[in-house]
Amino acid sequence: MNFLTNFLISTLILWNVVECQPAIGGELNCTRYDSVLGDYVYTPQAVACDNVRTETFCRVLLGVVPTAGGNGLRPVRCWTRGPAPYLTEPINPDLVVDGMATCPKTCGFCCKTSAYNCRNADFPRLNCATILPAQCRDQRWRTIIAEDCPSACGFCNLGGCVDAIADCPVDISICNAVGMQDFVNKNCQRTCSRCTNATTTTQASCSSSGGSTSTCTSYNPDSSSSCAAWAANGFCININYTQAQKKSYCARTCKIC
Repeated sequence: MNFLTNFLISTLILWNVVECQPAIGGELNCTRYDSVLGDYVYTPQAVACDNVRTETFCRVLLGVVPTAGGNGLRPVRCWTRGPAPYLTEPINPDLVVDGMATCPKTCGFCCKTSAYNCRNADFPRLNCATILPAQCRDQRWRTIIAEDCPSACGFCNLGGCVDAIADCPVDISICNAVGMQDFVNKNCQRTCSRCTNATTTTQASCSSSGGSTSTCTSYNPDSSSSCAAWAANGFCININYTQAQKKSYCARTCKIC
């Protein structure tokens, strides 16, 4: 074969290698496969944290922050030292670790940091994979997420205990204010040190059919196979259903004693 033939064959082989690689590159931490796009995309948790170094430092050194749901190339220095084309280059573990430690948001590695990298509850009341950043700040969802889906909102290091209202630390004098104790007990648990440990908190959240708080060590099995889907749509906290109805259908999923 002549030089031109060899060149064309080499180019075709390289093109095929690149074509079968995700657009994001070889390092696929904090991504999921999008069947509609036909490629890997970044999860919301990939960019949910803050950089340890300054934003300016990370952008100048590494490049543009990835976008949740997008498939743009991950900043190359976050994962490889290889020459172009980057999609065919090997992953460098040292660069990955350094990216997680210094510029996790710019590298799209937030989900691997300690705040986001933990196990969720076996039977969460919500679909942990679909939790949006707005829910992480929402008074209606924060305490449930902290117990059931801590990895979705960066609550892994908080032991299941968060303030229902994120602004509680703005004025900690509220913790001892006369007439505000019921409010802080419900909404400012972490700021005002009203939390028990994670295990106790999870158990105490179970209510018996009579409505009184009790400690659970086990739950009745779900009677419906649709509980996971219902819980993802808010069934377990929907006030239009009685506690007895929730227990009858989805005691295990809703964690009702």
